[in-house]
Parts: sequence; structure tokens; C-alpha cells
Amino acid sequence: MSSISRRSTIIEVARLAGASKTSVSRYFGEERDRLSPSLQARIAHAAGTLGYQPNQMARGLKGGRSKLIGMLVADIRNPFSVAITHGVEQACRQYGYSLVVCNTDNDPKQEHQHLDLLGAYQVEGLVVNASGSPERQLHTFISQGTPIVLLDREVDHVAAEVVGLDNHLAIDMALEHLADQGYQAVLYVSEAPEQSSTRQKRLARFCHAAKQHGLAYATSLLANSDSAATLQALSSFLATHQPSACAVLCGNGNATLIVTRLFQQLGLPLGEVGLMGIDELDWCALVPPGITTLAQPTDTIGKTAVQCLMHRIAPHASSMPTELSFSPTLIERGSTHP
Repeated sequence: MSSISRRSTIIEVARLAGASKTSVSRYFGEERDRLSPSLQARIAHAAGTLGYQPNQMARGLKGGRSKLIGMLVADIRNPFSVAITHGVEQACRQYGYSLVVCNTDNDPKQEHQHLDLLGAYQVEGLVVNASGSPERQLHTFISQGTPIVLLDREVDHVAAEVVGLDNHLAIDMALEHLADQGYQAVLYVSEAPEQSSTRQKRLARFCHAAKQHGLAYATSLLANSDSAATLQALSSFLATHQPSACAVLCGNGNATLIVTRLFQQLGLPLGEVGLMGIDELDWCALVPPGITTLAQPTDTIGKTAVQCLMHRIAPHASSMPTELSFSPTLIERGSTHP
């Protein structure tokens, strides 16, 4: 009959090392330097022999510090989310924190469950890329002294820093580039705005700025990545305007991918009809003659979100701005060279 393996305990390490439980606790904590080199060596040898691993979660909670940062991501499949998460994780590691990432899959119910979970883990800070309107739960975190930073998307009635792209500037830069290239009509394709303040801002700014530039324009919203309506909108747009004077502006990376497939489906060569996307994706440089994009400084955005949290975790005298918006970078390629 096989025996059930179990974790060794701090008492067993202390007994084998000929040390006190307090000394072993200090060895695995922040007071190791208070122990003599010989005692440190005995404890290290005993822990290695027994395969002992301290329960860092329990240690942290006992001292009131979990050393965990929680992160809610609306859609982990989105390349933007992946890139942002990389920046957040790098910054957490730099500050000595571990990151717990929860993907809500754009489902408010999952978002609610994940927030409950992160509360149970007693995270010391929270980075939120919201998929719904979790203001009630976020207010609970704030009332308990847990700092929150909103990433890319605002949440109504939640007083927290918002870190992300300057959406108005991004749309203005895109339309200025397309107008300079001689395009006279622009179709804007976006995922449905729903709860996303970012999509709402970009869509509203597009309609306003297109008028200012004197451009003919139309919009098409993707519902659950269903491209049928957008295919019809694109076909109608090209039938209404001279194709060589037409361009399509995509509101994010997912929309750019869908529209690129529609171009192929309709047999439209990139460049003859313009195509531009917000978000730089690796494959955009690989589709001949290359797709013009506006690249977001994703690493900087992610790291800045964590810096805002650290500012709240260890309060400083100076206050942080309520909104931190970053400029995109134009990456010009052949898809906008009529």
C-alpha cells in the first residue's frame, strides 16, 4: 500500500537543523541576515533534505502583505491584452510582486466571480481592464484600502487612474494620414462598443473628425466577430465611392484581422483600397505590401499602471493624475499608398 506524500513542516526543518522555529522563519523571511552563516547553512541543508517549501501566501497574509497584484483582462486572446499583460508582469516583478491574471472573456458574470476570487487572495492592488460595469465590487476594494487602476477602459462612478491610449489623438492621426494620402472616403470598422469606453470614444471621435476633414464616411460594427454585415457594408461603400479613393480604418487589431480577410474574400489588393488599423500586430508587416498601423506603447502602458498602484500602496505626498494617456506611433506601410 503506497503512502500518501505530504509537505514537510517548519518544525521538522527546525528539528533537523538543530534550530528554533523562529530561526527557520527568519531564514525564509526578511531577517535572514540576523542569523549566523553556520546556522543559515544548517537550515538550508535541512530544508533541501526534506524538500521544504515555505507557504509564502500564509506568511504574507500573517504579516498583512500578500505581495500579490490582481489583474482582470477582458479578453486574453486579444493581442493588445497579451502585450499589456507583459508590461504589467514585468513591472510587478521589478517591485517584488507576483501577478494573478484573470480572464473574464468579456463576460460580466465571470468578471464578478474573478473579483470575488481576487478579494479572497487579498491582493494588494488591482489592474482592471473591465468587460462590464463592476463599480459596486470595485467600490468594496477601494473602501478596504486596495488601490485600483483602470486599464484602457473607464468604469462609471469609480474614482481611479485610467491608463491607456489617447484615443482622440489616435483617430486624428489616422484620418490626417489617410487624408494626406489622398483618400476621400473612409469606412470605420469596429467591434461593437457595448461596455467599452475606448470603442465608444474612438467611434464618436471618428464621426466628428471625418466631418472636420471633409471626408465621406460610414461605420460598421462587428457583432461577436460576425463579418457578414461588414462584408455588405464594405461592398456597398466601394460601390458608392470610387474604390481608389476609399480606405478602411479598423478600430483595433481584431477588426484589422477580420477586414484583411474580407479584402482577400473580395479580391481587393491592399493599396488599391486603403487599409489602416489601430494596434500594431506582428503579422501586419507580413501581408504584402504591409498594413499601416498605429502602434500603442503597450509595455509603457502596462508598466505605468503598476507604477500608479505602487504610488497608492506606498502613498506619496504628490497626487497622481486621474488619466494617463499615451500617444500612438504611426507605422506607415504599403496598404495606404494609393
